[in-house]
Amino acid sequence: MPAPAPLLRIGNASGFYGDRFDALREMLTGGPLDVLTGDYLAELTMLILGRDRLKDPAGGYARTFLGQLEEGLGLAADRGVKLVTNAGGLNPAGLAERIAELADRVGVPVRIGYVTGDDLGRERDWGKGVLTANAYLGGAGIAECLRAGADVVVTGRVTDAALVTGPAAAHFGWTTEDLDPLAGAVVAGHVLECGTQATGGNYAFFGEHDVRHPGFPLAEIHADGSAVITKHPGTGGAVNVSTVTAQLLYETAGARYPGPDVTARLDTVQLTDDGPDRVRISGVRGESPPPTLKVGLTRGGGWRYEIVFVLTGLDIGAKARLVRAQLDDILTDPARRPAQVQWTLARTDRPDAPVQEEASALLHLVVRDRDPELGRAVVTAAVELALASYPGFHVTAPPGKGVPYGVFEAAYVDAEAVRHAAVLPDGTRVPVLPGPLRAVAEPLPAPELPEPLPAGPVRRVPLGLVAGARSGDKGGSANVGVWVRSDEAWRWLAHALTVERFRKLLPETGGFAVQRHVLPNLRALNFVVDGLLGEGVSSQARFDPQGKAVGEWLRARHLEIPEVLL
Repeated sequence: MPAPAPLLRIGNASGFYGDRFDALREMLTGGPLDVLTGDYLAELTMLILGRDRLKDPAGGYARTFLGQLEEGLGLAADRGVKLVTNAGGLNPAGLAERIAELADRVGVPVRIGYVTGDDLGRERDWGKGVLTANAYLGGAGIAECLRAGADVVVTGRVTDAALVTGPAAAHFGWTTEDLDPLAGAVVAGHVLECGTQATGGNYAFFGEHDVRHPGFPLAEIHADGSAVITKHPGTGGAVNVSTVTAQLLYETAGARYPGPDVTARLDTVQLTDDGPDRVRISGVRGESPPPTLKVGLTRGGGWRYEIVFVLTGLDIGAKARLVRAQLDDILTDPARRPAQVQWTLARTDRPDAPVQEEASALLHLVVRDRDPELGRAVVTAAVELALASYPGFHVTAPPGKGVPYGVFEAAYVDAEAVRHAAVLPDGTRVPVLPGPLRAVAEPLPAPELPEPLPAGPVRRVPLGLVAGARSGDKGGSANVGVWVRSDEAWRWLAHALTVERFRKLLPETGGFAVQRHVLPNLRALNFVVDGLLGEGVSSQARFDPQGKAVGEWLRARHLEIPEVLL
């Protein structure tokens, strides 16, 4: 067989279900690519697709991908670009059939493969109310389909990085024993998976670049697993060490990033500037994957009702106490109290405000219960206060119907027990067996911290003047990655931002376990707050249900920072 090309260009055209529709066309026409991926799945998406499948058993996949293929299928075929996507969701076979029908209709002959085996909903009893149960598969099934000549590969629930490890393994001939190259591909895949978050989107220092319409990222992957992250020429946004660092910290935790293909060591990642809008990733070491696979479970949680009282002008605290006292009877009666009652007061008001909205605070009441009647009764009681409560009583919107919400849980199963399979373009079903190298990792020693900065004058200013941050969700936990862009700033941050200081800056984290992970190569700290997001994004446990802005809240907090860094 001919030797593989020296590099593989893999692009991304979707970071979530609902991302920029035109991105697939933009990526196919903007420059050379070998593979174009699309990530459509998230914890919340699986719940949405599960409800879709209840309404229509033939559904359960990301329908927007089909719309993108109306034009994109021909563009990809003309340019020889392979398409690899997890848009199959809960029904990869169904989406593969729809793509074949589309191909016939538009006159573009393509070979389609798909990956199955992740859906474990019928494999065992997962407990009451479970809607979806899907194992996170690796990229081996994708690789099988590509080796068999597939032009389009559709998967269900795979890890986000598998969309890159699969094509890379197929192209370079990697096996399950090629841990370091696989780990490099995992890191590149993690950078690509959220689309424009790697090219300046949601970036702490967004004012430094034009990010009005950032281009989507691509990775030039080499046979040793090293890669260059870049974007098509002339597209918006930016790729630099800082934007890539931000995405590497997103929804990760410590030095080990375990997955079904390999455990990537994030503490070995080396990022270097490789020219304008080019960042080289090298040095990534890999370890054996764990013996288990993560399974994402979604289930119905019950019904959620919300009402937001607007408190304006003087005596905000007293007004809030009055409302709570007036609803106290129903909320403390064991026969009528919903299972969960949550009050929060957002002091958005300011004194002597020239605009009424700036003079107002928001008092949120959220109740949840499996019985919708309990929540409905609370909302009715709140509305009945309209002429009998604090002066200026009004709410942000008329109370609506209760909203069903879901919860996310993680479980783990033996990798050997999952029937991972690739269905090749000719219909052959090929079992995909886990590799022999699987082990439980021993704890790593704590990394050495740099020498602290010498004592000197300080100023009390926002942390964000010297540090970037990016935060996100993993089930009910939030992670907050914090990084700096100079060695001097790292010498300060590594010692100054302890768990205790983190808790003090973010008081809402006080009741939860907080872990701090140190990543010296990235000049970064990664904090994981277990339970901050309740039972996951769909449970809407807090104002920012996915924890997306916790990092920006942290950057806005004031502390003493050495003047030499300012």
